[in-house]
Amino acid sequence: MDAPLVTLLGRIADALERLSPPPAQIELTRGTEAFVWTPMPGRLEPVPAVARVPLALLQGIDRQARLLLENTTRFARGLPANNAMLWGARGTGKSSLVKAVHAAANADIPAGTQPLALIEIGRDDLATLPLLLDLLRRQDRRVLLFCDDLSFEREDADYKALKSVLDGGLRGRPDTVLFYATSNRRHLMPRDMIENEQQAAINQAEAVEEKISLSDRFGLWIGFHAVDQPTFLAMVDAYAADRGLDVPTERLHADALAWSMARGARSGRVAWQFIEDLTARLRSTLPPARP
Repeated sequence: MDAPLVTLLGRIADALERLSPPPAQIELTRGTEAFVWTPMPGRLEPVPAVARVPLALLQGIDRQARLLLENTTRFARGLPANNAMLWGARGTGKSSLVKAVHAAANADIPAGTQPLALIEIGRDDLATLPLLLDLLRRQDRRVLLFCDDLSFEREDADYKALKSVLDGGLRGRPDTVLFYATSNRRHLMPRDMIENEQQAAINQAEAVEEKISLSDRFGLWIGFHAVDQPTFLAMVDAYAADRGLDVPTERLHADALAWSMARGARSGRVAWQFIEDLTARLRSTLPPARP
């Protein structure tokens, strides 16, 4: 092989090496508590300020908060803990509770202990979860992986990858990683999808077991349900007090109930949206708008 050809091939090889993406690396920056997983190019984006409310402001979910806080605190202190599934009615505080409990658990760990990291992974990025776990195996910091609004539809194979990661496979889940997810569905899949399996499969029981076995990978199930009127008004009172809104209780409750009726729901999310609107109206010179 003549020298010019060798030189040309060398240049091509150098160019390809420069174009190839570097191996994925992550760093759990000390002092940063929350990150977002970005699969391409495979890194963690620090979140300087997490959008969350204090645990004390979450009304009507005392039992759920106690269960999740106990589980999270054990994990943050190096004790065994379970993956958790928070399921139930929309707007009832599932994702808010995860973020609030993360902050509360870190506030309760011994001095000098590395704070528990919270890493959010998108539903559409679950296929990259094995890569993320491989990278986290090289870290000694404890990590809470969080997937909000988790669910699966027809022809969606990602649930099989998640099953293997949560409980199965030779490598399994690292001891330093815990997985929390929220969903409006108890078994993460539409009811008609499971029922169709019962009708169409040769072995109906096995087909259904395959579809719902993912939810069994979560050792801790916490249900959230629609709130009654007193609980809804307690949520409104707590948010109003936190904002320092000077509104007579009778008027506050009347306006909050009118707001909830207009939206056809009572939930923590609706209460928060009402307080956002009320705060703006009280601090604005514009005429009030009816909900």
